[in-house]
Amino acid sequence: MWQIIGQDDAVSLFTEGIRKGSLSHAYLFTGLPHTGKMTLALELAKAVDCTCTCTTSASTAADVPCGSCNSCERIESGKHVDVRIINLATSTEERDKPRAEIGIDIVRDIQKQVSLPPFEGKYRVFIIEGAEALSEEAANCFLKTLEEPLGRVLFILLTTDEKLLPATVVSRCQRIKLKPLPFPEIESVLKDRYGLAPEKAKLIAHLSHGAAGWAVAAAEDEMLLEEQAETVGKAISLTQAGYEERFSYAAALALQFAKRNGLTEEFLDSLLDFWHDLLLVKLGTLNIITNVNILPELTKSGGNFALEEIRNFIGDIRAAKRQLELNASPRLVLEVLMLNMPQFPKATTVRG
Repeated sequence: MWQIIGQDDAVSLFTEGIRKGSLSHAYLFTGLPHTGKMTLALELAKAVDCTCTCTTSASTAADVPCGSCNSCERIESGKHVDVRIINLATSTEERDKPRAEIGIDIVRDIQKQVSLPPFEGKYRVFIIEGAEALSEEAANCFLKTLEEPLGRVLFILLTTDEKLLPATVVSRCQRIKLKPLPFPEIESVLKDRYGLAPEKAKLIAHLSHGAAGWAVAAAEDEMLLEEQAETVGKAISLTQAGYEERFSYAAALALQFAKRNGLTEEFLDSLLDFWHDLLLVKLGTLNIITNVNILPELTKSGGNFALEEIRNFIGDIRAAKRQLELNASPRLVLEVLMLNMPQFPKATTVRG
């Protein structure tokens, strides 16, 4: 059975396609990070290459992937010869560059492989993670393969922003949009399937922003919650800090951005969550705040700011994120953000 939270429409589409033998040769999975794109891609790969005896009957197509046959287990462990995952980590000539790309050599290698029949399964499956990282040359070369599909070959492209892909590539794939899940659905799964206590399940569900993949990871790894609490604590402490401390932290963030920009982006996301929560508290919509574990502090802190002041700084954070995406100077962007940040008149304590 399909091991993915939510996304029932996509599962039904694939199940029916397997039953009728009408799967597309190429799919584009698009959606926010951690919404299950890779999980769904691997489940689809398992489904088309599953060797469970139930696949002998078209009427039992809903029973695949079984998850326990040799093929399903090898795909899960990354050892199946016919299922290949392509991403920046596999593009060794590009991955260390400041603006890394999946180069044309990778695509040419794919083209050689698609001309060969499957070795141990029914389909050759190519999963391109972060397809927006395809260089222009690689994307144009890949387009030729998409235009002349071969039998028993399945392409699955994963992206968080399909606008960064050439329209010609997008048009030759069947688009599958993975949407964030409602908080109650994630909370229910965390309690029923993972045995989490109601309070912890509620916290993770809200922190996930509807991303089931992150929620499951947080349920299985306590460190993610601890790191998130530290980040929110830092975001709050900066509102109480003087300009010297703020600018010092901006310099550290800028240096971190040059090495691992994802960590800086996570901090800005946590900062945005906190100030957005303050906005929701001011508006009285407490049921959809993100940091449900610090509601008393949010309520207390919200009284220190005017609604317009909170809204303006939320706009400043979003502007900073856009500027960093456009390759503006990280230090300058972050220093301006720290300068614009309102200051708490009193210290605020964060509860775990």
